Amino acid sequence: MRNQPALWPTPRWHLEKYQPDEPVLYFCPDVLQATAQRFLDGFDGTVTYAVKANDQMAVLENLIGAGIEAFDVASPLEMQHVRDVNPQAILHYHNPVRSIAEVAGALKYGVKSWSVDCLRELEKLADLPRNGTEIAVRFRLPVAGAAYDFGDKFGADPDTAVRLLKHACEMGFRPSLTFHPGTQCADPGAWATYVTEAANVARIAGVELYRLNVGGGFAAHRCGAKPDLEAIFARISKETLRAFGVSAPELVCEPGRAMVAEAFTLAVRVKTVRNGAVYLNDGVYGALTELRDIGVPERVEVFRGDGSTVLGRAIPYVVFGPTCDSLDCLPEKMPLPEDLREGDYVLIRAMGAYSASISTGFNGYGRQVVINVSEL
Repeated sequence: MRNQPALWPTPRWHLEKYQPDEPVLYFCPDVLQATAQRFLDGFDGTVTYAVKANDQMAVLENLIGAGIEAFDVASPLEMQHVRDVNPQAILHYHNPVRSIAEVAGALKYGVKSWSVDCLRELEKLADLPRNGTEIAVRFRLPVAGAAYDFGDKFGADPDTAVRLLKHACEMGFRPSLTFHPGTQCADPGAWATYVTEAANVARIAGVELYRLNVGGGFAAHRCGAKPDLEAIFARISKETLRAFGVSAPELVCEPGRAMVAEAFTLAVRVKTVRNGAVYLNDGVYGALTELRDIGVPERVEVFRGDGSTVLGRAIPYVVFGPTCDSLDCLPEKMPLPEDLREGDYVLIRAMGAYSASISTGFNGYGRQVVINVSEL
């Protein structure tokens, strides 16, 4: 069921009617629920949602309405956000570095799955109850194919993963493995490489895995061809059967970006155009902050205030945000119509992930209004 009513048919209808001067995130609950169903139907295991991508209550409510029952949470505050929506939700605490206070706080929320990537982090969990508690050892490999590599910060090398897996088993926990291929990854081969190494780590450790968590990293449609999620799902299933055989563990995934990105379109307004640059009413301290790391998207449209589409020849513009900081600038130019002018709206699709969750209020900018629509 959809939990948030759609107030407007499309973003264009709302823009033409109200002429908003602040950034707007247009949210389509039907798109979010359809994406959730795509994961539930296609992935051969348990689907969790990485709350960090977008923790808005409407997002959590609609995912629960679509049948998502488990959530990957990185902090006690994210746990509270999920509990506020569904007190019975399953929580996976897969941020592998925690303070002692955070461990104690997470226990109060009933976390049943924890990840670790070093001995010290495993030792912090020594007092956890053993009644079905899962410890997922996170490992890393030098695998290409993502916008940036999560292995720079988290993950044990395979030899260390072997020792951690054996130790977790000896401590009486349910032993699992987990990995993350890196953000915005569209290459099924990245998962295949990780699954093969996971089987090797488990074999050397002499441990039968309870579960294998294949992480997040699933790409959203930002540029070029739409990522083939079903091809990734199929490759994961195939490689798991090949690598583990009849003793294959249950699979888990934790999409964030690919789950929520497509359900939101961002509308920003042109404040002025001058000297080959466009100044927008949002920038890198707001909804565009992540574009510094993963590049400028291609799925962009421009509308006049009357709702008409601006179809002029695209030329590259320097893009500045609204703050008085000169660093408020995208790292690369964005192709926009050469007849772009003040008051136009620039609509950027697939902006549901991180655009709101990591926005700031610096200089009085960087907050977006959320408007529900029937279609994007």
